[in-house]
Amino acid sequence: MDTTEETLVLDVVVPCYNEEATLDRHVCRLHSYLTAHFLQPWRITIADNASTDRTASVADDLAARLRGVIAVHLPVKGRGFALKAVWSASPAEVLVYVDEDLSTDLAALAPLIAPLLSAHSDVAIGTRLSGSSRVLRGDKREFISRGYNLLLRAVFSVGFSDAQCGFKAIRKPVADRLLPLVEDDAWFFDTELLVLAERAGLRVHEVPVDWMDDTNSSVDIRSTVAQDLRGMCRVGWSLARGRLPLESIYSDLGRHPLEARKRGLAGQLVRFAVVGVLSTIAFALLYLAFRPTLGAQVANFLALLVTTIANTALNRRFTFGVRGSGAARHQLQGLVVFGLAWTLTSGSLAAVNAIDPHAGPAVDIIVLTVANLVATALRFMLLRVWVFRDRSRVVSCAPDARNARDDPHVPEGFSGLESVSVTPPTIQSLYPTIPYPKSPHPTTRNPRTNATTPHPTTLNPTAAHPTAADDRSARS
Repeated sequence: MDTTEETLVLDVVVPCYNEEATLDRHVCRLHSYLTAHFLQPWRITIADNASTDRTASVADDLAARLRGVIAVHLPVKGRGFALKAVWSASPAEVLVYVDEDLSTDLAALAPLIAPLLSAHSDVAIGTRLSGSSRVLRGDKREFISRGYNLLLRAVFSVGFSDAQCGFKAIRKPVADRLLPLVEDDAWFFDTELLVLAERAGLRVHEVPVDWMDDTNSSVDIRSTVAQDLRGMCRVGWSLARGRLPLESIYSDLGRHPLEARKRGLAGQLVRFAVVGVLSTIAFALLYLAFRPTLGAQVANFLALLVTTIANTALNRRFTFGVRGSGAARHQLQGLVVFGLAWTLTSGSLAAVNAIDPHAGPAVDIIVLTVANLVATALRFMLLRVWVFRDRSRVVSCAPDARNARDDPHVPEGFSGLESVSVTPPTIQSLYPTIPYPKSPHPTTRNPRTNATTPHPTTLNPTAAHPTAADDRSARS
């Protein structure tokens, strides 16, 4: 059978740096497992990250000996850089990466990729932190891993449990959209990819794994932690400023809620009233709790701030039916609305104190409640027409079929049903400042001819590559 890139289903990438002692043994083990358990066309891509030992020559030797194995030599160190380069150029339907040390039991590979092959999920990850996972590692790494993932959940409200496990997979169309947005080229790459995927409304599937720590790992824990913390600050700032175009990804690929996102005015008013009553009660209780020690103005500010954050989150989901990305932006806009409400209530409170300096808490509560009711009407109007307005018209990436006939920029005969193709970026386009030598980097070893050729990132994307299916075809 003549197997070309168009039929490649699975591309398992093994990033490696200075792994000459173990690379041969581990790749042979991975190759044997895939040969025995996978019938779909697959290949193994060894991504050498500018190793300074004999890793490159070991990778080339494996590519020459084992069908379905290719070696890619990259001039820049970094796992994120390697995965961007290889995944962007790969034609496979599902893209996988595993750590070179194969710490994760390969028995989890089939359940990892199954929901991606069926398009049920968009990204799949192995997790060492599930109750059914079996993990053997030191207390120090266990503490750091759990602490880091707990911090992620607190800062980004993520749903996945283990961002750092070196056992992940992604569908090719999803990778083509997300990879250009991921800035990190090192260890934070995994976390950044997962955070953006969730914020874009993509489905992340988790598989409990059996995992044994590599005692010979060369990872610098202190440096990695520092890089991860800087990465979290950078991504959080980008999300807060709305710099990432995640709405278009959500529009095209996101898992939209089953119920209608847009609700009628009457339904919105009823839900908003329920949320408003709960917020008003919470505000009164918080104000009474804060006032004795902080004073009236500070108590008013803190109570209003806390209830505004909760109010915005509840109205986003419950009143206006909004899910997916944009929560950080909505909270910032909600704080602007909070500023207006605070000005109104603070002005009312100042007026009461000016009229009667000895007014007690009961008078304050009555005046603030009335002021809050007025602020509530203003808040509903602003939330409806500004914060949670329907943005579906401005995030669409494809021409609307209904208007295609009247649009002079749409080709004749366009029906609106054609799929939008996304050309994966090459390494050079992603990293134009890196001096890429013409030879031998980046290169691949063709297992069939034992010839060294440029890696497909510099060739026609339709060029053929041998896969494991070629091996079965040759033997038959």
